Amino acid sequence: MERLTTPDLNWLADPEIFEVNRIKAHSDHDFFSSKTGKNSLKQNLNGTWRIHTEPSLATANFDFSDPNFNYQEFDYIQVPSHLQTTGFDEHQYVNTQYPWDGHEDLRPPKVPQNNKVASYIKTFELAENLHDKPVYISFQGVATAFFVWLNGHFVGYSEDSFTPNDFELTDYLVSGTNYLAVQVFKYSSSSWIEDQDFWRLNGIFRDVYLYATPKAHLFDLNVTASLDDTYQNGILELNATIHGDLSDKKLHVALLDQKQEIAYETNQPLLEHTKVTHKLDQVHPWSAENPSLYTLELSLLDKDGKVLEYIPQKIGFRRFELRNNIMYLNDQRIVFKGVNRHEFDPIHGRAITKADMLWDIKFMKRHNINAVRTSHYPNQTYWYKLCDEYGIYLIDEANLESHGSWQKLGECEPSWNVPGNLPEWQATCLDRANSMYERDKNHPSVLIWSLGNESYAGTDILAMRELLRHKDPTRLVHYEGVTWNREFDEITDIESRMYAKPHEIEEYLTNDPQKPYISCEYMHAMGNSVGGLKLYTDLEKYAHYQGGFIWDYIDQALYQDVDGKKRLAYGGDFNDRPSDYEFCGNGLVFADRTISPKAQEVKHLYADVKLKPDKTGVTLTNDRLFADTSDSFFVAKVLQDGKVVWQKELNLVVKAQTSKHFEIDFPLPTEGEIVYEVEQRLKHDTLWAKTGFEINFGQALIKKDIPTFEATNTPKVVIGDVNVGVSGENFEVLLSKDKGGIVSLKYSGKEYVTRTPQLVFWRPMTDNDRGCGHGFDRAMWLSAGKFARVTDLKVTNQKHAVNVTYTYELPLPKKVLVTVSYTVDGTGKVNVTANYPGQADLPSLPTFGLEFKLPKQLTQLKYYGRGPAENYLDRNVGARLGIFETTAKDNLTPYLVPQETGLHCDVRRLALSDETAQGIKISANGQPFSASLLPYSTMMLEEALHQDELPPVRFTWLRLLASQMGVGGDDSWGAPVHEQYWLSANKPLELSFTIEPFA
Repeated sequence: MERLTTPDLNWLADPEIFEVNRIKAHSDHDFFSSKTGKNSLKQNLNGTWRIHTEPSLATANFDFSDPNFNYQEFDYIQVPSHLQTTGFDEHQYVNTQYPWDGHEDLRPPKVPQNNKVASYIKTFELAENLHDKPVYISFQGVATAFFVWLNGHFVGYSEDSFTPNDFELTDYLVSGTNYLAVQVFKYSSSSWIEDQDFWRLNGIFRDVYLYATPKAHLFDLNVTASLDDTYQNGILELNATIHGDLSDKKLHVALLDQKQEIAYETNQPLLEHTKVTHKLDQVHPWSAENPSLYTLELSLLDKDGKVLEYIPQKIGFRRFELRNNIMYLNDQRIVFKGVNRHEFDPIHGRAITKADMLWDIKFMKRHNINAVRTSHYPNQTYWYKLCDEYGIYLIDEANLESHGSWQKLGECEPSWNVPGNLPEWQATCLDRANSMYERDKNHPSVLIWSLGNESYAGTDILAMRELLRHKDPTRLVHYEGVTWNREFDEITDIESRMYAKPHEIEEYLTNDPQKPYISCEYMHAMGNSVGGLKLYTDLEKYAHYQGGFIWDYIDQALYQDVDGKKRLAYGGDFNDRPSDYEFCGNGLVFADRTISPKAQEVKHLYADVKLKPDKTGVTLTNDRLFADTSDSFFVAKVLQDGKVVWQKELNLVVKAQTSKHFEIDFPLPTEGEIVYEVEQRLKHDTLWAKTGFEINFGQALIKKDIPTFEATNTPKVVIGDVNVGVSGENFEVLLSKDKGGIVSLKYSGKEYVTRTPQLVFWRPMTDNDRGCGHGFDRAMWLSAGKFARVTDLKVTNQKHAVNVTYTYELPLPKKVLVTVSYTVDGTGKVNVTANYPGQADLPSLPTFGLEFKLPKQLTQLKYYGRGPAENYLDRNVGARLGIFETTAKDNLTPYLVPQETGLHCDVRRLALSDETAQGIKISANGQPFSASLLPYSTMMLEEALHQDELPPVRFTWLRLLASQMGVGGDDSWGAPVHEQYWLSANKPLELSFTIEPFA
């Protein structure tokens, strides 16, 4: 094909022109000029470039492409980066709607007039080892469309932001300084099919480098490393495309095993298309559990045996297949315990670093995550190498999403859907699928190709499927969008759904499923979420249920300076309109890579080895596909009232896919509450964690023992006109007749009450609460405690104590009376009991309990309950029962929008203290309660939209609750908390606890 030499701005709005002069897509293999692997034929062009931006095409021109152009007034920019994160454009976050919606009336393939243009300049001298060879430039990621010139010559044009774009420079290079000019356009026709749920960031955001090729060059490498029907022997098939002078040359092939010993070796004549096949006995198969990699060394040799080019390629032998409508890896049914992953960093946006990726993959392995869907575009090639090496299964997703063209305000309306059945869009769709395939085909971690996300369905996407199935019969093809148009059900090999409820999935699984099932998106982890995850993991009992991918891995939040302070900001915070605001905050980790409490539940439920202690030992269920438990040691413990009083290390080996009970000589203390616990820990260092790292745990409550309040000694009681005073040695309590409760609690002269505790029926709404209309449905409970009024007061003398009981009437449509009683004995212990009687025909309660406004200094919390991270009624199986310490500040989870946070379930006792260790103890009376200690009240959290909007800390707020409804997580725009995790209004609730000073 003849090279075009003149750029044309009309290409931007033409979906049929998506590349000009671009090199054919090829594998991402590394190559060197010697076998040492150190003589790279690459020259990195990352670093400082010059830049100038214009607001639209109307003011842009190509003058800067002339090497004589005076660019001294251009600014500086670091490459890779985004224009927005470096101050050259404004941030904007939208989900399904297009970023120009409401500003310009457009339909595909038109582009907005407000189309930012960035002109980049980079000068370089060609590295010496690249001289006298064909030279190419590779742009690993540029959003959204761009022209390239070298020394005034037009080189090429390309779209597709997330796969490499390579161009040949050989004819345009000069000795000395070379002048590279790149013009990047914010929008092109491709913007209609890059409508992902993310910040709209553009620029040169991935690596840029030059590379040279020797006389003979392995242009493309296609390796299939499979297993035969025994699943023990390997089948190696190598197809290499060689360019250059091939005469009198040969290809040396060596396959090295994990010990770097030669497992196979051969020489082949060098042909343009060279093929090698070989069968190997007894290979070590690749899986996420045992990511066994072989090294395929390819050497292109001249007639004298000199190395012209050396290619080391990591490969893994594995076989992924569909049998009886079930997905199998190496002859075992696979279950994906996955997450969706955007590439993101709060400073650099999607221009993430290798350090970010290393952190990400170690987090995933440490939290028992075994799979990632690259939502919704191919990731940096380094990520795939890490997944090969560390062991992560990948759904590799093409850069295609046109959500806003067929779904408006949640309704399916595909009247002008792209790409649909439109012939003018088919070539670009095929190009995106092909570019992904060609780059990533040699990575064993890639099990499934995905045709993009939320683009409806049609013949264009069907053509993408046919291309991939033709090129790669060893993998499956995934596409969820057919759920909206079953006419094209053949597109996907997998029944893939988003945010289906557990009962909906179960209905599919129990009605003769014709395809394996995955939830490509589920458990919408927005804010305080991931409640009810166990309802999904319980579905693993069905053979056709093969897991899911949580939405999503990391919050998309960007740092913003506000009044000289840095905060994590979300959509709309940059005055971007339209915007979808905080909907970008859905991560298991926060944008700064702080781990959220949600990860605690995921780690436990995603664990392959389940531990179930009992009175005689422990049952280990090993759900791994291949590996036994010999890589782990186990620690058995006995906890007495939360304290470890006995422990023993054990070696317990259970084969994969089996369960076994082991007897353990647990002692049984005669006093207190007894818990048996068994932990699974790493026996040896791994790439992702050190020896002793805890993989999972199991607990059993062997003997429950929660004491009840017993009064001792007889206090002094003064019944005044306004207050009931109760006192004794080193304590004094005042119970107000008109304030409706305790107004003073002094131990050793120190006051612990600032205001009367308030009944609380409301929790600060979570993102899920707002999304499902919780506020509308349960609004009456918001004011129920705040405006409750005392209708009765009774003072009763008891043995060794006095009881003051308040009756409150709640401001509700029906008459509801709640009582709060205080019983004070002669030692200064105060037993508090709050009773909600239950009332039919009212909406369920968000929560029920008391909120205390305490002195600011009481910030230290030590408790015996579930932890260490916050936990809730539907998110607490990953929280263990034990003794934990935290502070009010640390207990506040920094969700993007302040909301319900910091709760701990099943609390038996807690201690509050200041930094001098003075404080109070609170113990459950008969039944455990839930508790949180925070720097802010329920209403403060309810009203703030950002963490920095919360006021200066003046008090410490303690909530003691009989219970609280779950947080939910099926989705964040309509799914309620599952009913089994509600607090039914017609059922009584009781909170009872005892306050006393430190001993």
